[in-house]
Amino acid sequence: MTRTTYSNPDLHCHSTVSDGTLEPEAVAARARANGVDLWALTDHDEVGGLQRAAAAARAQGMAFLTGAEISVTFAGTTVHIVGLGFDASDERLVQGLRQTRGGRGERAQEMAAQLAQVGILGAYEGALRYVGNPELISRTHFARFLVEQRVCRDTGEVFRRFLTEGKPGFVPHRWARLGDAVRWICDAGGVAIIAHPARYSLSANEEFALFSEFRQHGGQGVEVVTGSHTSAECATYAGMAREFGLAASRGSDFHSPDESHTDLGTLPPLPSDLTPVWDLLADRIQHA
Repeated sequence: MTRTTYSNPDLHCHSTVSDGTLEPEAVAARARANGVDLWALTDHDEVGGLQRAAAAARAQGMAFLTGAEISVTFAGTTVHIVGLGFDASDERLVQGLRQTRGGRGERAQEMAAQLAQVGILGAYEGALRYVGNPELISRTHFARFLVEQRVCRDTGEVFRRFLTEGKPGFVPHRWARLGDAVRWICDAGGVAIIAHPARYSLSANEEFALFSEFRQHGGQGVEVVTGSHTSAECATYAGMAREFGLAASRGSDFHSPDESHTDLGTLPPLPSDLTPVWDLLADRIQHA
């Protein structure tokens, strides 16, 4: 295994191709301005922005990895699996992502109908104004509309009052299966990573099952340092990486200059005793 040194990798962020607010080129420029030297664009269930992102990374002088964040249903909970370094033209991966995106439009219409019942009209059309790719309309786009309409002060308040389980506007969606998502990534030559594990409402037993099954299916990494993790949670998942023999990843999960709590390239380093996931991907990194 070739060991490559990078000082500031950011391997999790989003553009207008899914639910970010910046075009891929603008995300690349912001990453580089913040000192990122290895970058991956990981839009939700979509690889349509990767050619633009790769070209932008070359123009910015950054090393680049292909990426995507795949939505998975596990133990009745939505879990995200980041894939890095895969062949973005792999037909099974592309078809799997297409199937995962399917149903978002119908789900969005149901969300809008629920919001209309509590007096918030025109939510579907309003959310569409924020969507770069209509196939990927999501709760985030509805949240931006509710902020625009001054129903809520910010997107955090939207998710507290609406769009989450038990609240108006929440409509569950069944995503890909864990094993399928991991296999799509691995069969396309990439590495599968559990994204921001502290965010899931899993019991201790369910979390152990997630990590165990993920490993059995061929998953190789976990996000230890990410924008939504506290320092204590980073330590917890560093321990999980050691326990399950997983490589560690690092990514801001940046979506927007106005909404994201953590900017690109501003994360603390990984614990020095963990294997960085980019060490497993040395031959998949695209150099400027």
